[in-house]
Amino acid sequence: MADSREEGKEDAEQEPRGAVGGEDVIDDPIMETGAVVLRGYVIERINTEEPSRHVSSENLGGRMNEQQDPNIKEVVKHLLKIADDFNRNAEFQRLVNQVQADCARHTLMQVAQRIFADGINWGRVVALFHLAYRLIHKALTTNHLENIRTIISWVLQVIREYLYSWIVQQGGWEGVIQGFSQWRRVAIVASVALVAAIVYYRKTR
Repeated sequence: MADSREEGKEDAEQEPRGAVGGEDVIDDPIMETGAVVLRGYVIERINTEEPSRHVSSENLGGRMNEQQDPNIKEVVKHLLKIADDFNRNAEFQRLVNQVQADCARHTLMQVAQRIFADGINWGRVVALFHLAYRLIHKALTTNHLENIRTIISWVLQVIREYLYSWIVQQGGWEGVIQGFSQWRRVAIVASVALVAAIVYYRKTR
C-alpha cells in the first residue's frame, strides 16, 4: 500500500497545477500566460483550418474571455506568423500526423528534449506549440476529448522544466514580438529539429 501511495504522490507532483479543473490556478505569471497563449494558438489554428468547428478556451480547460487580452492576442498573432513555415513543410505534417493523440507523457517529453537539445529560440517554442495543436486537433476529431487537458498539462511541464528561465530572459512571452523577423527565419531550422525529434520517436516506439 505504501508503494501505491508513493506512486500516486509522484504522479500528482508531475501534474502542473491548472492542467485540470476547468481553469488555471497557476500563480506564476510565466506559466499562466503560457497556458493562455497555448490555448489561443490552438484555437486560432483550428479556426483557420476548420472554421465550422467551434472551440473555446473553456473547451481546452481555460477561462471565458481569457483570449480578449490585447497582449495575449499580439503574442498569439506573432507565434502564428512564425508557424506559417511549418504548414509549408510536407514532411513535418506527415510525421506529426503519425504521432498518436493518446501518446504517453514520456513520449512527448522525449520529443521535447530533442527539439530543445541544442538550443532554445521562439521558432522551437512554436514547434512545440504546433505539435501540441496537432495532437489536440486529433483528439477533437477522434472524439478523445479526455486527452486535451492532458496534452496541455504535458506542454506546461515542458515549459516549466526546459523553457522557463529562457522565457524570463526574453522579458516574458511578449519577447516574441521583439525581433520578429529573426524568429521567423529560425522557424525553418525549428521545423527541421521537430521533424528529427518525431523521426526519433517513430524509431523508438
